[in-house]
Amino acid sequence: MKKIALLTAFSMLSAIQPIKATVLVDWTFETSQPTTAGAISPEIGSGNAYGSHAGAAVYSSPAGNGSSHSYSSTVWAVNDYWEFDFSSLGYTGVQISFDQTSSNTGPGHFGLFYSINSGPYTQIGANYTVLANASPNPPWNATTSSSLYTLTPNLSSLGSALDNETSVSFRLVDQDTVSANGGTVSSGGTDRVDNFIVTVNPVPEPTTLALSALGGLACLLSMQRKRRQ
Repeated sequence: MKKIALLTAFSMLSAIQPIKATVLVDWTFETSQPTTAGAISPEIGSGNAYGSHAGAAVYSSPAGNGSSHSYSSTVWAVNDYWEFDFSSLGYTGVQISFDQTSSNTGPGHFGLFYSINSGPYTQIGANYTVLANASPNPPWNATTSSSLYTLTPNLSSLGSALDNETSVSFRLVDQDTVSANGGTVSSGGTDRVDNFIVTVNPVPEPTTLALSALGGLACLLSMQRKRRQ
């Protein structure tokens, strides 16, 4: 009986596959090749990307981080930003990563902000530094990517705030007038983003949760019987 109970519990637990993170949205800019402030659709999934500038910015899609295209703009001022919007309905565990660089005279300090369902924007963590797309850093090009430019923010402080929401927005906001080379941002200075990726976990189906509970119960009962004998 003990062997049967253990085998049953093992069978139940084996049938439950671990939840794997999946790509919900990905802006690679290879298809969209943006030349405006947006809205820019992602290459994978659904959502919109935008650029917002107080001045008359020029948008283009030069080489990305190991790809032919990215999203670039000029005329950066404090509080100008990139924005990425999507829905997380049916998903949990939202995580993001993206590549970002500036020219020598482009903005060097950004802040990551989020908003839920068109609510106020709140900064996540401290400001971050954007590397210059110039020596000694490897320049962006169409064939070779560099992990030096990839940012993977820690969203753990948000808990479940981004889970299963109709609308989630992230902004990369220019924080000051310091350029990527430590000087002052100029009107011709550029900033580029590429490969803005959102990964998520599907919300478990009720049947999966039920199987998990049954498997755990079977294991518990088996252990209790073993102790009594």
